[in-house]
Amino acid sequence: MTGHAAVASRVAIVIPVLNEARYIAACLESLLPQALAMDAEIVVVDGGSTDTTVSIVRDIAATHTGVSLLHNARRLQSAAMNIVARTASSGIGTLVRADAHALYPPDFLRLCVGALRKQGATSVVVPMHTIGQHGMQRAIAAVQNSRLGNGGAAHRIGGQSGLVDHGHHAAFDRGFFLRIGGYDENFSHNEDAEHDARVQQAGGRIWMCREASIDYLPRAALWPLARQYYRHGRGRMQTLLRHRQRPRLRQLAAPVILVSSLLGILAMPLSP
Repeated sequence: MTGHAAVASRVAIVIPVLNEARYIAACLESLLPQALAMDAEIVVVDGGSTDTTVSIVRDIAATHTGVSLLHNARRLQSAAMNIVARTASSGIGTLVRADAHALYPPDFLRLCVGALRKQGATSVVVPMHTIGQHGMQRAIAAVQNSRLGNGGAAHRIGGQSGLVDHGHHAAFDRGFFLRIGGYDENFSHNEDAEHDARVQQAGGRIWMCREASIDYLPRAALWPLARQYYRHGRGRMQTLLRHRQRPRLRQLAAPVILVSSLLGILAMPLSP
């Protein structure tokens, strides 16, 4: 545990949102009891929702003093995290990132914060298991849970607790997060992997807490899913170029399959 964390021991849970009316209430319900038990703040950072997300959060905040709502003019998840990291009270030593599209186990907060301090880590990541609520979403979840769909990434197949180079972001030492510049707001997607690259360059430690696995609700239709993956792929390429990293074999699988399929289509007149 860093000196900053020793002095500032409280926790702020940051939930970036944009049009999450369908999921935000269930997400908050899964976090509220554990936040109350640990005297943690929950800060929902809204990027300009046009649905009923804001009114849902305000209704919940009216009956739970530990919940607050902030506006995020930049609309990006990266900016949402940075806003809270920079403006939270001096007593906040740990930041926990939570996604509105997820449900959290009852001991999620305790496990993540405990691992951050016990392991001397600068950030904690967790495994994620995708679940669906209806037909198409269930089909998308099944593909994402398969090795073919997730490429065998440690945080997508469960993995083991221990030091890793990347995973689904959960908890951060606030002082270290700010010292390396927080999230890069030039990234609309894949800001987590880019951040993890800088964590390692700065001598930080990323700990995978296997016991704090979350349930993630993927996009419920193919077009929003395609848009999300396109933006994620663009962000991944930005990360690779900026940090001069080599793509892993699992990251090359999709483009190889795409090119092979296109070549097959073009070859059909020659060899049906």
